[in-house]
Amino acid sequence: MTAPPRRRWPLAGLLLAFPLAGCHSADRGFFAPRGPVAAADAHLFVIVVMLMAIVVVPVFMLTPWFAWHYRLGNAASTYRPKWDFSWPLEVLIWGVPAAIVISLGVILWRDTHRLDPYRPIASNVPPLQVQAVGLDWKWLFIYPDQHIAVLNELAFPADRPVHISITSDTVMQSLLIPQLAGQIYAMAGMTTQLNLMADSPGQFMGENTQFNGMGFQNQKFTALALSPDDFTRWIARARASNTPLDAREYAKVAEKSSVKQPVYFSAVQDGLFRRIIDHYHPVRTP
Repeated sequence: MTAPPRRRWPLAGLLLAFPLAGCHSADRGFFAPRGPVAAADAHLFVIVVMLMAIVVVPVFMLTPWFAWHYRLGNAASTYRPKWDFSWPLEVLIWGVPAAIVISLGVILWRDTHRLDPYRPIASNVPPLQVQAVGLDWKWLFIYPDQHIAVLNELAFPADRPVHISITSDTVMQSLLIPQLAGQIYAMAGMTTQLNLMADSPGQFMGENTQFNGMGFQNQKFTALALSPDDFTRWIARARASNTPLDAREYAKVAEKSSVKQPVYFSAVQDGLFRRIIDHYHPVRTP
């Protein structure tokens, strides 16, 4: 017995929504950039999609037409059994894809270098230095010049470049702030880099996109682009926590756990970030 039509809509809606299940909401995702790097990434993505559509759209449009026009029951269609070659058709079939591939190659080569995450952002203001450590299941952000650290909160002044040095003290991870910059991997014993900047004050979602265990879904953090005065107050708030991050405290932080609220550290042991990396490169004595 066929179900009433109205009962099919929930299933149809579910099937339509399934491909979008992993997408971020429109107001905080890839297509809502709030910084120069993310804006350039989104613009490049649109250009690539439009170039690819030159091939994809005609295929989807012409396939039903060909199937209908050359169907078995269409006796009125032209029949040319001796036709075997056409220069215009060959140029169209091979020339257009070749031109698209060449165009994509030039554009992607140029923008891959222009959007290199290691490339500093041009600015009259020196970049804010931040050191990020991926843990199970949280992010530790160290501010070496301000001598503070924070769990699961990354704050920085708007309109000022931010240079992040990234490592992991566990398995491989990947740091992503969709509205500000693309993802960059974090690996134990190694350092990667990411440069980003926010155009204006705001709050953005950051996360780890590399599965690393049962607490993976909780490894998210808040990125705060603040005015200079608000950033100064934020630093003062961290220093007022009266909880220094020394080797003993870091050993507790590095244990597998998730934190629901940001945790502030009033001071950081000098060279902590370097020691986390060097831990995976033991010195061998002869």
